[in-house]
Amino acid sequence: MTSKPSRTYKAALPVTLGAALLLGACAKGDISTSGIPTDIRERHPIVLRDAPRSLDVFVGRAGGALDPRQADDVARFGEDYRRSGKGGLVAEVPTGTGRDLATHDTLDGIRRSLARAGVSPGALSVRTYRIADPGLASPIRLTYASLQAGLPHSCGQWPVDLGVASYKTDAMNEPYWNFGCSTQANLAAQIADPLDLVRARGEGRLDTQKRMEAIKKLREGKDPSTQYRQEQTKISDAVGGK
Repeated sequence: MTSKPSRTYKAALPVTLGAALLLGACAKGDISTSGIPTDIRERHPIVLRDAPRSLDVFVGRAGGALDPRQADDVARFGEDYRRSGKGGLVAEVPTGTGRDLATHDTLDGIRRSLARAGVSPGALSVRTYRIADPGLASPIRLTYASLQAGLPHSCGQWPVDLGVASYKTDAMNEPYWNFGCSTQANLAAQIADPLDLVRARGEGRLDTQKRMEAIKKLREGKDPSTQYRQEQTKISDAVGGK
């Protein structure tokens, strides 16, 4: 005579089956159904685009030449334009400030600093813009287009609540959407040449003499590696200790 299963066993059966299904899904790796890439390089990819690069040169009240700080900034800006600029260089000059002479002197100083950086005079074109408030500082803005690295979207977006949004979202155990965005944006901002993300640079000139010396040592059965010796100062000697 067989006994009927107890109510406790019947209640525990669905729970056991559910746990087994969840474990099986974790083992197969297909529990995620959100469609959002887990890899931050896919979720926040670094892309290349032609974007404007600008420098504001402020006009002094007394006119005259550029101060050393702004003259150096313009020269460096001109060097960057020669290295990675596309098209022409545009200077947007404010009008209606009541300081036409000072504006003219500042523009002449910009031309001299650009010439010092090797920028030809014909590369600079001048445009004007009308200001709304003469009491505010209205700079001469230098702009050129260049290839820049960046993200296709801005950081700080939160499409899903980090708290308890829904059981489906919470059970996925995935990183939140904004995770890694600032890291990718900072990396893109630090890249000096965006083309390095696309292709490697060519190899430099080989040191033939060093290579022949290493081959000579190998033929003689000697160790071709180099040992660098550097005299180090003890901390006690540097601080005057005994």
